[in-house]
Amino acid sequence: MKLAVVGGGSTYTPELIDGFARLRDTLPVSELVLIDPAAERLELIGALARRIFARQDHPGLITTTCDLDAGVAGADAVLLQLRIGGQAARLQDETWPLECGCVGQETTGAGGLAKALRTVPVVLDIAERVRRASPDAWIIDFTNPVGIVTRALLRAGHKAVGLCNVAIGFQRKFAALLDVAPAEVHLDHVGLNHLTWELGVRVGGPGGRDVLPELLAGHGDAVAADLRLPRAVLDRLGVVPSYYLRYFYAHDAVVRELGEKPSRAAEVAAMERELLALYADPALDEKPALLAKRGGAFYSEAAVDLAAALLAGGGPTVQVVNTYNGGTLPFLPDDAVIEVQARVDGSGAAPLAVAALDPLFAGLVAQVSAYEDLALDAALRGGRERVFKALLAHPLVGQFDLAEGLTDRLLAHNKEHLPWA
Repeated sequence: MKLAVVGGGSTYTPELIDGFARLRDTLPVSELVLIDPAAERLELIGALARRIFARQDHPGLITTTCDLDAGVAGADAVLLQLRIGGQAARLQDETWPLECGCVGQETTGAGGLAKALRTVPVVLDIAERVRRASPDAWIIDFTNPVGIVTRALLRAGHKAVGLCNVAIGFQRKFAALLDVAPAEVHLDHVGLNHLTWELGVRVGGPGGRDVLPELLAGHGDAVAADLRLPRAVLDRLGVVPSYYLRYFYAHDAVVRELGEKPSRAAEVAAMERELLALYADPALDEKPALLAKRGGAFYSEAAVDLAAALLAGGGPTVQVVNTYNGGTLPFLPDDAVIEVQARVDGSGAAPLAVAALDPLFAGLVAQVSAYEDLALDAALRGGRERVFKALLAHPLVGQFDLAEGLTDRLLAHNKEHLPWA
């Protein structure tokens, strides 16, 4: 089995490599190709990846290349983990929205739109080249904003599934709090990428007993602290929102907070420099502890589980993925991309039925899904007016003057990535 990782020079990659090494019985990888235009960084990551495989006696071959077409040729699956513009672009996404009193964040709000505009055209070009080189390959998208990028891939007819680590993070956290094995915990996880709620926490699988009320009663303070939301929010909602809901439920407080401390992009950039120095040590043959602070917890396990379900032929599994709605949430178009539990096998992902979504949540989902449709249109066709309309539709913007100011700033800060700007 051959896998290719586009963006293989990412500091995330050793986490992925560690998962492939530990879970080789689940996903028997014979060849892994790391692809990245940053040759020097790619070789550094590639050398560490080979040492990790060797330490864990994995027989697979790891190669590196800057040649995308050669790297994806013959691949069974291609994992996308791109950041167009790097941490410098992320820093801009987190900074200029604050000038308008709006959240500055890399996947949500105006900053998230900027990232989508930069990313979608590049991803679609990569996907077309994958289709030419390996027409049967699956594309697993971990590139943010996952919902919009996955929608772009599916609409272009690619064999694609979107992946996020929020659900598996909650699963592992809840399992630890409940003192059960992670595999015993099934989440009633519903919404859009980075806009989800855990409506139930079932022990024993999809039909198991819902222990969410007990979880909130016994561990609500710990869960709320992780989400950085007041405990009362969880108690009144009766569900566990994704930590990205903080940008909606506490928008003004978050804006004040972001204006008073260094950006996450600056923190990550400093962390990446430290990680790359560690990776350069020829004695290092495992992922360093610092990597856990980089983000993307359990990313490798989620990626391995998804790739195995799509490729390994072990029968269908149930996993949280991003895929077409197909009537699952009846208030959304069929071609909206949602994030829910799905049956995954070699034919792809089919969402499981979900209970009717409370209007409190459904209203926000519908509005953000409409924004995502407008954002994708702007990413595909360009134009200031399309950018403005996407921002006006976003619930974190929604005002004419704000949308005008944000549009001007977005285009000014992204000219080098948007040929039409």
